Amino acid sequence: MPPHRDAYRPSVMGTRGVVTSAHPLASMAGIQMLLAGGNAVDAAVAVGSTLNVVEPFMSSAGGIGLMLISRGRERHVLDFIGKAPAAADAAACTDDELAGGPKSCATPGNLGGWLAALERFGSMDRARVLSPAISLAEHGVPLTFKSVEFIEGARQTLGRSAEAQRLYLGNGGPRPGGIVTYKELGSTFRQVAEGGAEAFYRGPIARAIARAVREAGGWLGEADLAAFAPQWREPAAITYRDHQVFSMPPPFSAFQMLETLNILEGYDLKGFRHNSVDYLHHLIEAVKLGSADRLAYAYGEGVPIAGLLSKKYAASQRARIDAKRAAVSEGERHNPETLAGQIAEGHPADFIKEHTTHFACADAAGTVVSVTQTLGVPFGAGFAVPGTGIVLNNILKWMDRDPRSPNVVRPGRKAGTMMSPTQVFRDGVFRLSVGTPGSYGILQTTPQMLLNVLEFGMNIQEAIEAPRVRVYRDRLVDAESRISAETRAGLVARGHDVNPIGDWSWIVGGGQGIVRDPESGALMAGADPRRDGYALAI
Repeated sequence: MPPHRDAYRPSVMGTRGVVTSAHPLASMAGIQMLLAGGNAVDAAVAVGSTLNVVEPFMSSAGGIGLMLISRGRERHVLDFIGKAPAAADAAACTDDELAGGPKSCATPGNLGGWLAALERFGSMDRARVLSPAISLAEHGVPLTFKSVEFIEGARQTLGRSAEAQRLYLGNGGPRPGGIVTYKELGSTFRQVAEGGAEAFYRGPIARAIARAVREAGGWLGEADLAAFAPQWREPAAITYRDHQVFSMPPPFSAFQMLETLNILEGYDLKGFRHNSVDYLHHLIEAVKLGSADRLAYAYGEGVPIAGLLSKKYAASQRARIDAKRAAVSEGERHNPETLAGQIAEGHPADFIKEHTTHFACADAAGTVVSVTQTLGVPFGAGFAVPGTGIVLNNILKWMDRDPRSPNVVRPGRKAGTMMSPTQVFRDGVFRLSVGTPGSYGILQTTPQMLLNVLEFGMNIQEAIEAPRVRVYRDRLVDAESRISAETRAGLVARGHDVNPIGDWSWIVGGGQGIVRDPESGALMAGADPRRDGYALAI
């Protein structure tokens, strides 16, 4: 048995604030802001920028992201997803060029998002919140075992530019415990501390990025960078039993996860028992229905969000589930070949009336910040900009070249992102924040972690550590092998093609979460051991 109830790690608890992220030094950067009198937004910007140093394969100023900020009764979504460059052309690239290299990058958004949040809701100046990242970049950070694993696994991606190879594969290659510095990145952050977003998007950094990309045959130009502006949006929301669940609105795909919860709300999940055959079967089938709707509606104009999230629509979708037989799924992304018996999308308009990294910070005043940001895949485009320390994203990989796809590459388009930082409230009071990396799997891992708390009474660390599944095309399901062989056999008997994966697999995400005790107000944080996740509290 694990030493902490059903978890191997304790839930980390505090009263003045908590921070949970994919690396202990990034969490420490956030805690430093809270200890110095900053708020959760100050902490979040320190965490995001520090992750660029300590988790460079997932986090970079050259990536994109989404943020959910709650303050009392206020809920704010900050969208810092960069658009496809004005020169982007689906007919003028290959699949490999979209997968990585200078043609694969959308306009970087993370840096602009961090600063927009700081300007509106932060209490500290840029130099203060960027100081942990600058210090670590200039003085060095030791590589963890997991970091080395990701770097080694990304050698092919890093091979797309000599600068990326120099930054991450130089000096004899990465090794656990080896100390690395990123002095150019430290200089970039110093320029931003001095000149703000203007320095990055319209100054010397922007010129360096555009020149490097264009000289390598890519599309991103100075005008694309100069036009970038983060957007404030209203969250999408549902009720789940007696809770209110807030996540990302269209044009982003969190509605798949919210629809999945709506469908499952109609079942006695506790009666099924956690990770039983009945529970996992119904979860998998609900995921397939939500996924079909995402593929049909997420990438077009006028997403019918009111219908997609209505309870009557959820009931109509629930009626399509066969309790004893797996249905055929189109899969996670557009495929021009239709499978026999494939699940079709529902008709939400009829009901209109009714990777990647994740981190979260909470302070004693009640502000909670949940952030998911990404480079697309480990090290993104594999294209580093000389003199800046910045690796660019490969977000255009998540668009399609097929002109029949609703998610086809076109100038000015934002990639359909699965990032879904989520917060849950009860009677208007914060209860729970969860999020995860994992591309399309985000929309499956997030509801599993939420239900572990809301239905099965797990603490936040147990909810994150519990074994998970991920659903793919046809009837294929990845299942962490801690799910019993008996349960996996039961799913096979219902027609699922179950593929056992490792006991603790990054394929099913790397969740971070915060829970508030409803009686005492104590803050409890959990972090995922599937990566270098670590939570700290004060």
